[in-house]
Amino acid sequence: MTAQPLPPRIANAFTHQAAACRVLGSPFTALLLEMIADKGLPQSRFAERIAAWPGDVTSNGDSVPLRTASAFHQLVLRDLDRGLMGLYPPATGWTDDARIADALATAVGAHDDFLYHCLDSPPQTNEIRRCNAIYPALCHIASRTGLPLQLSELGASAGLNLLVEHYSYKFADSVFGHPDSPVKLAPEWKGTLPPLLDVEIVERRGCDLRPFDLLSDDDRIRLQSYIWPDQADRMDRLRAAMEMSKQHDCHVDRSDAAEWVAARLENRQGNCAHVVYHTIAWQYFPDAVKAQATGSIEAAGRRATEKTPLFWLSMEADGKHPGASLRQVRWPRGEANELARVDFHGRWIDWQV
Repeated sequence: MTAQPLPPRIANAFTHQAAACRVLGSPFTALLLEMIADKGLPQSRFAERIAAWPGDVTSNGDSVPLRTASAFHQLVLRDLDRGLMGLYPPATGWTDDARIADALATAVGAHDDFLYHCLDSPPQTNEIRRCNAIYPALCHIASRTGLPLQLSELGASAGLNLLVEHYSYKFADSVFGHPDSPVKLAPEWKGTLPPLLDVEIVERRGCDLRPFDLLSDDDRIRLQSYIWPDQADRMDRLRAAMEMSKQHDCHVDRSDAAEWVAARLENRQGNCAHVVYHTIAWQYFPDAVKAQATGSIEAAGRRATEKTPLFWLSMEADGKHPGASLRQVRWPRGEANELARVDFHGRWIDWQV
């Protein structure tokens, strides 16, 4: 099938996302997206939808390149396309540009309708290594307040980052969390270590517009499709966490973030610190949702006391480098400060307090 070029603004988004994938350690995904940017896609409903996508197609908006990469990955994970299955890592044929181009073209021709509908869902990696930022922040909160914690996560995806204290962490030479956990995290750590203590979480809950049902085979495959195929360690970690979720409560409500957090903060538990947090999710919320959620959190902050403090943790891009900013706002005092710079996938932490 003859490939048709993508419009320049779409092709540029694929090129920029490819560069980001290469920096984040996925040469395969980078090559895949570069080829689509350079050569386009065969005439199809799938290609037409990508080419005519309205609004922001970049990672700051609808992340169309990553939706596209996920669509092809789903064909592999579901054993639907033998050609792609023979090329995708851990196979070695992906270094051959011509073979990949032919395999992509054949896949589009054979699975146009399936690929078209895969574009419906935005990327939801539920990157567990982002707990490398959240857990030490919770250690500081627990140490400072002497209180158990109640967790509320916005954009929680499958809820796996709600299980934060059940994972094992190695920060420098110290082990935190649950040392026997099958999910082991060991980021490159720079800075002062957090207090070494057991974090007590009395209740946890999250929200997402499209939460995953981890009892559904279809949802489990879709969640895995957002992991880049040449990053086996991330896939292994995700699968281990999904298995762990069967033994722990990590409920995620299907809800708009602004409406949910307002109701959640109206019904706070007493004698605990309430922690609202999100990791690389805020950028996907509409401006009206951000404004409403911010208003609800700040209003709840004004009602907070030393016995019922409120913390707002956000690990989000802030336009600075390197990585993302881990920021904390604490009430009742309303103090705000940056706790750390964090790799977007949690590979390294530069702790700054």
